[in-house]
Amino acid sequence: MFFAYTGKQSVIRFFITCFVFFCAFTVLAANKIEQARFSDSSDTARIVFELKQAPTFSYFSLKNPDRLVVDIKGVPKAYNFNDLNLTGNKVNRIRHSTPKSKGDTRIVIETSKKLNPRIYLLEPGDGNSHRMVVELVDPNPPPAFTINNSGPNRDKNIIVVIDAGHGGADPGSIGPTGTYEKNITLSIAKMLAKLVDEEPGMRAVLTRKGDYYISPNDRPKVAAKEKADLLVSIHADAFTTPQPKGGSVWVLSKGRADSELGRLLEQTERSSQLLGAAADVIDDRDTERYFAETIFNMSMDLSRALSYELSNEVIKEMKSITKMHKRTPQSASLAVLTAPETPSILVEVGFISNPQEEKNLNWALHRQRLAAAMFTSIKRYFQKTPPDGTLWAQWKSKAPISHTVANGESLSLLAQRYGVSVREIKVQNNLNSDLVRIGQVLNIPR
Repeated sequence: MFFAYTGKQSVIRFFITCFVFFCAFTVLAANKIEQARFSDSSDTARIVFELKQAPTFSYFSLKNPDRLVVDIKGVPKAYNFNDLNLTGNKVNRIRHSTPKSKGDTRIVIETSKKLNPRIYLLEPGDGNSHRMVVELVDPNPPPAFTINNSGPNRDKNIIVVIDAGHGGADPGSIGPTGTYEKNITLSIAKMLAKLVDEEPGMRAVLTRKGDYYISPNDRPKVAAKEKADLLVSIHADAFTTPQPKGGSVWVLSKGRADSELGRLLEQTERSSQLLGAAADVIDDRDTERYFAETIFNMSMDLSRALSYELSNEVIKEMKSITKMHKRTPQSASLAVLTAPETPSILVEVGFISNPQEEKNLNWALHRQRLAAAMFTSIKRYFQKTPPDGTLWAQWKSKAPISHTVANGESLSLLAQRYGVSVREIKVQNNLNSDLVRIGQVLNIPR
């Protein structure tokens, strides 16, 4: 561009023109993709882009191979799509390509077959940014409903995800003699995992098996991926003075649970995924959100209740091994406990900042006892409430019912109540007569 201005007035015009161009460029360059999310339901793949400002965009489809090209004006090519977890079988890859103009972004979405694109913008609200939603709809989706006569589609084992806190460049708390929390937690996690794997009908999954770092936000994702029945995160506490000592057990706070609920509901694609086939017959997005909110609320409330119940069991066992700093379950906003459909607890095994407890935690036998206490409480918890579809649930359904004889009860009365014969009760309990005493515990066959 050439400016032919002369004189003082022309110089002023020149600077004004430059200033206008600078402001225009600044406004254009200010917009950017801040975050991207992906999900895949039965008939639709969704990509949600969060931007600082409402974008101007255009798009077109190409064949051989099938792909959708999206051009966003005034947005630099800076966002890395490699971190997106591309689930399902519709989208193979999301990448950048050369844009039409410098300072723009061209996004190429490679698909496994021809999908019908639908792109729309969502205004910011409830603390959200501007959102551009790209939906790729399968014109020939697989059947929404299937009949399964084999029972719940899940692993027959009870799956326990065991999370060793910290790791890698994050050592966690450091004891007076230089003990790293990350090493203590990994040792106890491996001991607990061994006990779980040795128990028939149970399987352990470690979030980390060595000395490397995992983000707190990524740890609950392991539980979701494994469809875990429980997540146990192991840590060691610390304080600025050496006096505090003892263990504690933590669950997710109600405030953080509500926050996670809001975040999950904001992702309309997550709502559809949760509702599954039901989402296909709901035309109204508000109705879909209402149903999703109801299910999420029930799921998270149940997970928190189960987490609290298990926490009490863990405290009962741990107090025979170590002093408990907190004798009741505590709640906090902890990222590692945010798996919405998995009961999750965080166990502080002691204060590594306390010289005596640091010494205890460096003692292998003490760590083994802590792991055994956690395992005993976990086992007792699942014996009472085994997840549906597991071997433990099958065993419980076949196991005898324990009954304590009360005043006025007889074998004939119990046989009538439980729908079995007097003889079956006598055989089950090795009884030689029909007489029973108050307080006697009988096993009633099912």
